[in-house]
Formats: sequence, C-alpha cells, structure tokens
Amino acid sequence: MPDGAAELVFQVLSERHERGSLIVTTNLPFGEWTKVFPDARLAKAVVDRLTHRAHIIDTGNESWRFRHGLERQGRKRA
Repeated sequence: MPDGAAELVFQVLSERHERGSLIVTTNLPFGEWTKVFPDARLAKAVVDRLTHRAHIIDTGNESWRFRHGLERQGRKRA
C-alpha cells in the first residue's frame, strides 16, 4: 500500500462507521490485517471500528466463486 494510503482508508472507515452501515469483505482473517495495514496499531484500530456492533459472517476458507466456477464447467461438459 502506498505511503499514507492506510491512514486514508482508516479515516474513511472511521467516518463511515459514525454515520451508517458498512459492508466489508475480505479473504484475510483479522490477525493478518497487518499485511494491509503495516502499522499494527492502525490495523488494530481499523478492526476495532469495524467489529464494534458488527455482524461478522465467516464463510470459511472455501471460495464460493471457485466452487461455482467448477460447477459451471462441469455442467458445460455434460
């Protein structure tokens, strides 16, 4: 992420958190968010804001898009 981008994302998420609902999708568990937000304190602050009064839906490790693509390929061959 370019310099300053993580802080900008944090600012946008913080402001949106105060105004209304927000949907975030990711394939990273919270523990790996330091890959996106190199500053561990900033990563923790983002996770804190996103999880406050949140509904977290963990779909597991399997990719729905990947599975759906395989199913479509199987139907085309049949």
